[in-house]
Amino acid sequence: MSNHIELIESIASGVTAHHADSVDNGQFPQATVDALSEAGLLGLISAPEVGGLGQGPRAAAEVVERLARECASSAMVICMHYAGTAVIEQHGDEATRKAIASGQHLSTLAFSEAGSRSHFWAPLSTATPTDNGVQLNAQKSWVTSASHATAYVWSSQSIDAEGPSTIWLVPSNADGLTRHGPFTGLGMRGNDSTPVQAENVTVPASAQLGEDGAGFGIMMEVVLPWFQVMNAACSIGLMEGATQRACLHASGAKYAHLEQAALADLPTIRNYLARMRVKTDMARGLWLDTLTAMETGREDAMLRVLESKAAAGETATEVLDIAMRVCGGAAFRNDVGVERYFRDGRANTVMAPTTDVLYDFIGKAICGQDLF
Repeated sequence: MSNHIELIESIASGVTAHHADSVDNGQFPQATVDALSEAGLLGLISAPEVGGLGQGPRAAAEVVERLARECASSAMVICMHYAGTAVIEQHGDEATRKAIASGQHLSTLAFSEAGSRSHFWAPLSTATPTDNGVQLNAQKSWVTSASHATAYVWSSQSIDAEGPSTIWLVPSNADGLTRHGPFTGLGMRGNDSTPVQAENVTVPASAQLGEDGAGFGIMMEVVLPWFQVMNAACSIGLMEGATQRACLHASGAKYAHLEQAALADLPTIRNYLARMRVKTDMARGLWLDTLTAMETGREDAMLRVLESKAAAGETATEVLDIAMRVCGGAAFRNDVGVERYFRDGRANTVMAPTTDVLYDFIGKAICGQDLF
């Protein structure tokens, strides 16, 4: 068993599980972030030369999946941190990389915009050179950890290059940034995901991550695969957690008028629980195959990347709906523990690329058409 598996098991089953209810009430999962920082897991994918653990997408996805079994908000905060870190590792300065590796820097993405909605690859925000650096103006629609991240991995239109976008590292405390929180949505209530407006925010030219105009390539080659497999991991963790809780409830809830028969003694209930298990394992199998395809450079790796989030997200809505059905009226109480999973699972399907957009991408890919 690798070290990060042991560490995340201890944190998830202890710290994350303990704070899950308060996080669902809107509290940022700071206790989990602090525990991950202390354990060195914020630097999980940072290179050893800057003090990190040097792991890849599989390890990151495993951490996200285990957190999601207890708390999807915590899992999504860390998913975004690793996605941002993946960009910074390739294009950021050494000081920032060391800060991440030491657990002193929480990263996130700032791609989605009010004007282009879930088409995160097409920013409308601008970057204008000035005497003091570069001036950014934008209306970002959703930024996870908006009030708690150290800095945002930020997209804008390119300055002079032909490429459609450029990536920046923007400190979260930069003058001219306005956050429109708190987040009070249906699910994932603790991930501090809010709109962020930039009005004449000035950053130095050195804040540019990669070449001017290279943003689309960074999004597609770095962010997309990392985010897809971690988002799928979040859905799989939710399915796993809900399946465990539904089985526990069905094994314990009794029918007094049927001489104390448990729910799980009924064939119909066992059938539903079996469907949850099968569907969860199917999604997990595709997810694990996707990670293997990425690691081995298989020809179908990108197709698998696209499939993994779509399959896990859509399957999660089915599994979590079954969990609510199995637990009946009790499912609507938060002490059973499945209604939070039911709500949180919906969020993954609308995170860009949405499930419907992914199906369009997959259809184009298997028909030999260009995705864009």
